[in-house]
Amino acid sequence: MATRVPGRAATATVDGDGSITGWSAAAERMSGFSADRVLGRSAFDLLAGDAPIAVLRAVVRRQPFTGMVRLTRAERDPVAVELAIVPVLTASGEQSWVVSAQPLQPLGADPPAAITEVSEREAGPEDLARRRLALLGEAGLRIGSTLEVQRTAQELADVGTEDFADFVGVDLLETVFGSGPPSSAGLVFYRVAQQSVLPGCPESAVAVGARDVILPESPMAQVLSAGRPVRTDMRDQKMRTWMQREPRRLRSAERFGIHSSLLVPLTARGVTLGVAIFLRHRSPEAFDDDDLVLATELTARAALSVDNARQYTQQRDTALALQRSLLPARTPRQAAVEVAFHYLPVNGRDGVGGDWFDVIALSGARVALVVGDVVGHGVPASAAMGRLRMAVRTLADIDMPPDELLTHLDDLVLRIDLEELPDSATTWAGGSVGATCLYAVYDPVGRTFTMARAGHPGPVLVDPNGAVTFPELPPGPPLGLGGLPFESMELAVPEGSVLALYTDGLLRASELHGDPALGLDGLASALAEPTGSLEALCNRVLDATLGSAAPSDDVALLLARTRALHEQDVAGWELRRDPAEVARARKLATMTLTDWGLEEAAFVTELVVSELVTNAVRYGLPPIGLRLIRDGGTLICEVSDASSTAPHMRRARTYDEGGRGLLLVAQLCRNWGTRHTPRGKTIWAEQQL
Repeated sequence: MATRVPGRAATATVDGDGSITGWSAAAERMSGFSADRVLGRSAFDLLAGDAPIAVLRAVVRRQPFTGMVRLTRAERDPVAVELAIVPVLTASGEQSWVVSAQPLQPLGADPPAAITEVSEREAGPEDLARRRLALLGEAGLRIGSTLEVQRTAQELADVGTEDFADFVGVDLLETVFGSGPPSSAGLVFYRVAQQSVLPGCPESAVAVGARDVILPESPMAQVLSAGRPVRTDMRDQKMRTWMQREPRRLRSAERFGIHSSLLVPLTARGVTLGVAIFLRHRSPEAFDDDDLVLATELTARAALSVDNARQYTQQRDTALALQRSLLPARTPRQAAVEVAFHYLPVNGRDGVGGDWFDVIALSGARVALVVGDVVGHGVPASAAMGRLRMAVRTLADIDMPPDELLTHLDDLVLRIDLEELPDSATTWAGGSVGATCLYAVYDPVGRTFTMARAGHPGPVLVDPNGAVTFPELPPGPPLGLGGLPFESMELAVPEGSVLALYTDGLLRASELHGDPALGLDGLASALAEPTGSLEALCNRVLDATLGSAAPSDDVALLLARTRALHEQDVAGWELRRDPAEVARARKLATMTLTDWGLEEAAFVTELVVSELVTNAVRYGLPPIGLRLIRDGGTLICEVSDASSTAPHMRRARTYDEGGRGLLLVAQLCRNWGTRHTPRGKTIWAEQQL
């Protein structure tokens, strides 16, 4: 911690080896080291940092040098150097001293050197100006290193207590953090940062993070009202009158001897953010007008960084809230797979990205697993992600095959570009909304995955024995390019297999280390270890691929363990294209429900089977099939044929002979629909048991 120590100059003499041969009383007082403790020791041990040591070594050994500090030459002294502000190790810790060094003997003689500390009281105008410039330079390097409001305010407090103030507190208005409960007593602040030359900031009347209500007649309120910084004497009568109403501040001022303060408003881009408080109690000198100018400059730099951090935080919170509202909070009830997922938003300057995942229940006890990534960050990426996710859900609801679904999604991205992108805008790969996606459909009856991808990383499959494979999916172009086909692949998997879908942020950490294979190896190793819980497996995968480092990009991870519907839960028959088959279909359905112990559902099921089979016999093409599926609390009836013509529900008029069958099915069942297959179509209806 930097301190300011008044008093006369301290001197030490050093021989040609750098050993201390003399130590003045002022040096003892200022360093806290007695002469017995330092005589004979190396002076280089007292200086912190390589640069000051190199300068002193050059002086002692009579080696001319340039580049670091002011250099003066005399007739008998070839080198006289001022080391400017140098960190010195003292008994109370590291302090900042103004140090100079020069040879005491002419060339050719045994060359001891003198090291002289110059306190601020003895420093001239040039020394003070140099200190202030050095402090401003330090502030420019250290304040605003992150886009975090509290961290930026703490950097101002840290810099302000280095060779300037004895205590610095940064208070931000409550409005900076959003609206809070109003207070009729005065302005409401939050203490976001503070620093002191004393450990633990004991002179602070407000704890960091605490809510502080100040009186309208307080100096802080007046500073904010006037918009100008002020320099106050704590012994002034007006200050004493105000502090009588602030017992905490009065006790602190009397206990620690606080005698001088600077109050500077934090203002950026016309917005008042709060106030910075600079106090002195250990240093006897009061703040002067030049100190007020310096504090104003420090605070102005910090205010701009705080405002940047505030705006970034607001935008990031908005994007994150939007993205979380668009992502599934929980997965739908379905019996096809057991799922677990993790989503980690990036905490960088660019803001959250457009990664998403989804689990969609489909007809026939099937389920769709989706993972995707929109190019970009912030609110636009989150909004684009929401549009694409809703589009995928809509297309999945009409049971589109994966390759056709991605084709329609690609068309949607192109339409978004044409509608929203200015003609002169620069696009990503032909569009403004670039995205990748992987869409997989699992059928627990056939125990197969059908999947397709659009520029997205491929999945990882783990069989029940722990063997890890990377299925070679046809790659497919990213969404938004247009005119290029997508291709599906069907993959048979045993019951209990685990499919891992993820976004590229999961592997980005290993790519930053120069070896993308490390991410895949870590992913495979983590998935191969046996575990009973998918949640635990998610955590293990993240630990193996990301480690302790924060992700450099958003990460979405979706794990699905497959289940299967066995023969005792599925019954199917092939029917002829003959009206007499309708009665046979009703009888087969009733017998099956009796075997399953579902006699109560027989009446509704007979009506549904009769209507669907009749439509297939009348308007469809052979082969015609009937299938019943018992899926937990749901009974599914499916009738398939080779025709691609799908029925539509309509409202029958009074004297119409037809048009009431599907209306009856819709009233009796929870849901119904049509899905097209490579061999025709399937009409399905679900009953809630």
